[in-house]
Amino acid sequence: MNHSNATINLTAVARKLEPQGPAAVLQWAIAAYGSDLAVATGFGPEGIVNLHLASQIDPGVNVFYIETGLLFAETYTLRDQLQARLGVTIEAVYPELTLPQQAARHGSNLWQCDPDMCCFLRKVAPLRRYLAGKQAWVTGIRREQTPARAAAQVVEWDEANGLVKINPLAAWSAAQVWEHIRQHKLPVNLLHRHGYPSIGCRPCTRAVRPGEDPRAGRWAGFGKTECGLHAGNGRFPKGHKLPVGEGSV
Repeated sequence: MNHSNATINLTAVARKLEPQGPAAVLQWAIAAYGSDLAVATGFGPEGIVNLHLASQIDPGVNVFYIETGLLFAETYTLRDQLQARLGVTIEAVYPELTLPQQAARHGSNLWQCDPDMCCFLRKVAPLRRYLAGKQAWVTGIRREQTPARAAAQVVEWDEANGLVKINPLAAWSAAQVWEHIRQHKLPVNLLHRHGYPSIGCRPCTRAVRPGEDPRAGRWAGFGKTECGLHAGNGRFPKGHKLPVGEGSV
């Protein structure tokens, strides 16, 4: 398969799947990649919807989160609720350095002086190590979340991590996400009730003030809106092969 044909195939798959909705996207991804697929969650509303849909298709699907060691207590409570409710096992993926080791090597509270480095060590590097053994992963990216995500496709190539990226909710609005959660009575992070629309690590997340962007509470004061997990330009590299049957969506 040459570079041009591979790109056309991925684009064609995305174009055909998107009108069918997120469940169809996940159905295709699970059928196409099986155990080589991993569903990521940061325990936000989008991740909850993806987990709910994926668990209905295959309760044994690989699900993981990045365990930075800095998550809110409410996030761990939600993790346990989701595992019990959906019957999935959510694997923790850890950074190479513990927090004390990171402090010894890079200084205490690295997130205060260099949040980009902290995100790389505690999120980006662990993700890349984990995904090195996979062919595709599922994210909760939506186009309307940030300008950097506006061009996201439901199926695309992840240049940064070197595998296929599945974004089932790319075309959905926030209202559609929350309607799905309400309709199915899914658990959510209790911090959403206290002005936290976007929830990450404790030191780098604050409540959002009235009128602010929903992600204004992330890395406030640093002009930073992304941790780096979703870097990449979406190009499809030469030599990558789609699974057998990729054209049958």
